[in-house]
Amino acid sequence: MRPLSSLAAALAVAMLATSCSLGQSGEGDADADNTQGVTDDAVIIGTHQPLTGAAAPGFRHVSSGARAVFDYINDNGGIHGRRIEYQVQDDGFDPAHTQEVTRTLLEDHEIFAMLGGLGTPTHESVIDELNDQGVPDLFVSSGALAWDQPEEYPYSYGFQVDYTREAKVQGQFLAENFAGDDVALLYQNDDVGPASHAGIEQYLSEEIVAWESYDPGVPELSGQIAAMKESGAEIAVCYCIPSYLGLAVMEAAATGYEPQWVAPSFGGDVRIVTGLIEEFAEGTPAEDIPPEAFLDGLIMTAFLPMVSQSDDPWTAFYRDIHEQYNEGTPFTDTTIYGMAQATLFAQVLMEVGPDLNREALLTTLNSHEWTGPGLVPFAASEDDHSGYTGVMVIQHHAGEEIEILQEPMSTDGGGGAILAFELERPTPDEVVLSDGDATG
Repeated sequence: MRPLSSLAAALAVAMLATSCSLGQSGEGDADADNTQGVTDDAVIIGTHQPLTGAAAPGFRHVSSGARAVFDYINDNGGIHGRRIEYQVQDDGFDPAHTQEVTRTLLEDHEIFAMLGGLGTPTHESVIDELNDQGVPDLFVSSGALAWDQPEEYPYSYGFQVDYTREAKVQGQFLAENFAGDDVALLYQNDDVGPASHAGIEQYLSEEIVAWESYDPGVPELSGQIAAMKESGAEIAVCYCIPSYLGLAVMEAAATGYEPQWVAPSFGGDVRIVTGLIEEFAEGTPAEDIPPEAFLDGLIMTAFLPMVSQSDDPWTAFYRDIHEQYNEGTPFTDTTIYGMAQATLFAQVLMEVGPDLNREALLTTLNSHEWTGPGLVPFAASEDDHSGYTGVMVIQHHAGEEIEILQEPMSTDGGGGAILAFELERPTPDEVVLSDGDATG
C-alpha cells in the first residue's frame, strides 16, 4: 500500500490537472469535499482507537462512551434531521496501523470529520494527511502540543488539557503542599515526557531527583522503579497510561517502595487501573492484597467530572445514558471522556444549523465560547486550538468519593501564571444536543 503522503501528492496532482482542463469543475470538486460525509439524513464521522493492544485496557471505553451519546442523540431525532454515523477503527495503538485505518475512513467511509483520534504517536502519523485533505480533525485524544498549531494544522483541534498545563498545576501544587520532598518522574518515552517536564520543572527543579522513561510496547518497569526507590524520592509522579500506572504501583509495593503517587488525567482512571492491578496480580503474592489498596491515597488531576462525583449533574446524565446504551460495560472516567467529546461535537453541529459543511463547522467552532460538562474553560478559536485549559487536583480514597484538594485552575502552555476563573457551567437540561431536545 502506498503511504498516505504519496496518496496526498497524487490527489493534489490529479485535482490540479482536472481544474486546468475542465475549468469550473474544480470548484465543484471543492464543494463536494466541503460536504463529504453529509447527506440529507446522516453525517458520517470517524475515529481511530486502540481497541486492542497495550493501550486498550485504559482507553477502549472512550469510543463506547461517545457511541452511547450518539445513540441517545439518534434516538431523539438526530441533529437537524441527520443521524450521526460513528465509524470506529481499531489501530492497536500502532502508528503504521493508524495510517491504514485512517485511509479506510477517508476513502471507504468518506467521513465528514475525524473525532477524537487517540494517541500522540498514532495521531501524529496522520495529522498531515487530514489537514492536506481539509478534513476537520476535532478534539484529538492526546495532550500533545502538536494539535494546537493553527498556522500549520488549521483543521486540527485539541481536547484534553495539554501535558504542559497539567504538569504545571501538579508542579505548583506539589511545591506548595510537599515542600522539601524529593520527586521522581516516570513518563512515557514520546511527547508526553518533554511536554510534562516543561510544565512541572517550572515549579520543581532541585526537588526532582530521578527521571525514568518507559516504552509503551515493553510491559516491564522493574529497572525504573528500582532507580526511583534508590533516589529516595518521597513523591512519584507517573505520566503514564493506565496499564503502566498499575504496573508501577504494583512493582513499587513489591519492593517496599511506598511514595506518594501522583497521576495525570489521562492515566488516573481508578476503576480501570484497579481492574488491571487485579489482572496483573493473578498468580503472584499480590493477589492476596485488595487491588483497591494499591491506589488508596493516589493524587490525580482532572478537567471533566468523574464517575465518583455522583452529585455532579453531568455524571448523573451520562450514567443514565450509559445504563441505557452500554449495558454490560463498566462506567469509567474514560467513558465520560468519550461522552464529553460527543457532547461537544453535537453542540457544534446544533449551532451550525441544517446547512452543514466543513467550512461552516470550523467557522462555528472558532466563533463561540463552549461550555458543557468540562470543569475548566475550553479554547477554540482561529488562533487557539488547545481545548481544555486547566485541571483540578483531587485525591482518591478507597471506597469513598474523591476529595478535592484544589479547585479547578487554568493556565497556558508556556510560562504564564496559574489562575482561578469563573465559569458558568450549564446543566445537561440547559444544553441542546438533538432535535428532540430542541422541541421537547
